Amino acid sequence: MDALREIWRLGGGDPAALERVTLTGRDPVLPSSFHVGEFAQATIAAAGLAAAELWKLRGGRAQRVSVDARAAAIEFRSERYLRVTGMDLPPMWDTIAGVYRAGDRRYVRLHTNFPHHRRALVDVLGASDSRDSVQEKLHGWKGEDFETAATAAGAVVAMMRSPDEWAAHPQGRALARLPLFELERIGDADSRPLGAGARPLSGVRVLDLTRVVAGPVCGRTLAAHGADVLRIASPKLPFFPWIVIDTGRGKRSAWADLETPDGRESLARLLRGADVFVQSYRPGTLAARGFGPADAARLRPGIVCVSLSAYSHAGPWSARRGFDSLVQTATGFNHAEGAAAGVQGPKELPAQALDHGSGQLMAAAAMLARARQTREGGSWHVRVSLAQTGRFLFGLGRVDGGLAAKDPGVDDVQDRLEDSDSGFGRLRGVRHAAELSETPAHFARPALPLGSGVPEWSEA
Repeated sequence: MDALREIWRLGGGDPAALERVTLTGRDPVLPSSFHVGEFAQATIAAAGLAAAELWKLRGGRAQRVSVDARAAAIEFRSERYLRVTGMDLPPMWDTIAGVYRAGDRRYVRLHTNFPHHRRALVDVLGASDSRDSVQEKLHGWKGEDFETAATAAGAVVAMMRSPDEWAAHPQGRALARLPLFELERIGDADSRPLGAGARPLSGVRVLDLTRVVAGPVCGRTLAAHGADVLRIASPKLPFFPWIVIDTGRGKRSAWADLETPDGRESLARLLRGADVFVQSYRPGTLAARGFGPADAARLRPGIVCVSLSAYSHAGPWSARRGFDSLVQTATGFNHAEGAAAGVQGPKELPAQALDHGSGQLMAAAAMLARARQTREGGSWHVRVSLAQTGRFLFGLGRVDGGLAAKDPGVDDVQDRLEDSDSGFGRLRGVRHAAELSETPAHFARPALPLGSGVPEWSEA
C-alpha cells in the first residue's frame, strides 16, 4: 500500500479514497529479485482508483477498487499472452537485437526491431546483417564510446551499468532530483464538468499519439474505463503488429502524417475537440512542429497533456531515444538482476515493467488531472519517463528468493484471459486487473488495424 499511497499523493488524490482500495497477494508472483508484482499492483490500482474518483465526481456512488498482485503482474505481460485465431506469435526481437560485449568487455544491448534503427547500427559499425559480424566489429570498440557514437548516428543502444554507476552518471543524478511523475498547471481555462455518463470516462476524448508499449497501454487503460480513444498513427512509421493488437483493444485508429500539411491540420482539428492528449515523442519534437503542451493548451484551453519520454525531460540524455529493455540496461536493473541470479552479464526483468508501469502512471495522472480540471479549471501537463518509473521500482527494495518463483506460461493464466472479436480475427487477451465495484472495466470497442478509421471524433 505504501507504493500506491506515494503515487496517489503525487497526483493530488484525496487520501480518504485509499480506504476504498483492497490489495491482495504479494511478491514474488514473477521470477525477479524486484517487487515487479507489487509495483504492477500499485500502478494499476492508482489508475483504477482515479477512474473511481472521476465516477464519483460526475455523480456516481463511491466504489471499491481491488487489485490482486498476480493479476496485475499478468497484465504487465499482456503482449506475451495474446493469442489470435489463425495467427502465430511472431518473434519478439529482430535477429541482431540483444546483448553483445565490446572490446573492453563491457556489455551493450542493441535494439534493432525497427528497420531504420537496424540500418543505423549496421552502418556505424560497418557490419553486415548478422550477429557474428556485429560482434566482430564491436571488438574494436569500448562500450561507452560505442554507445555514444551509435546514439549520435540514430541507433538505439545502451551499455550495461551497475546501479552505482548509474547513480553517479549525470543523467542518473538529474533523475534523482525529480519526482516519479510531474503534474502541473500550464494555463488558464474554465472548468469543464464531466456531465452524465454510464462510465467514469464516458464522453472523454483521448487523442493517442503514441507507439510501442507504454503510451498505448495508457490509452488502453483509459479505454477500459470508458474513454473515446482515437489512436493516430503515421503510415510512414513502423510498428510492432502484435503489440498494436494487444494495446489496441477499446480504441479507434486513423492515419495522419505530420510531415504533411493535411496531417498537421488533422491533428490540430482533433486537438480542438480533445480532452486528453497523450504523446510519446522525444522532448521538444512535437513542440518544434507546433504541437507541444503550450500549443495544445492554446488550441484547446482546458486540455490535459500527457508526455512520455525514455530518460525524462531533464539532464544530458533528455533527447535520447530509448525502450524499456535499454533503460533497464542503462539504469542498473540488468546488472542487479544478473547479480542476484548469480549469472555473468545482464538479466532482464520478467516483464516490460517500465513500459507497463509508465503506461499505468500516465493513465492515473491523466485522470487525476482531468478531475482537477473539473474542480479548478486550467490546462494541465503530466510528465512520465521510463527511467524515473524504473527508479521508483528500484526504490521498492528487493525480494529474497524472488528469482525462484515460477515463470507463468499461457496455460497458467487462463483464468485471467477473455475472448473477443477484433479486426484481426478472434482473439484472447488479458483482462484488466483493476476490479471496480460499480463500473467494471471493459473494452467497448474491438482491436482494429491502424488507420482503419477516419481522423474525426465519434458522435456516440
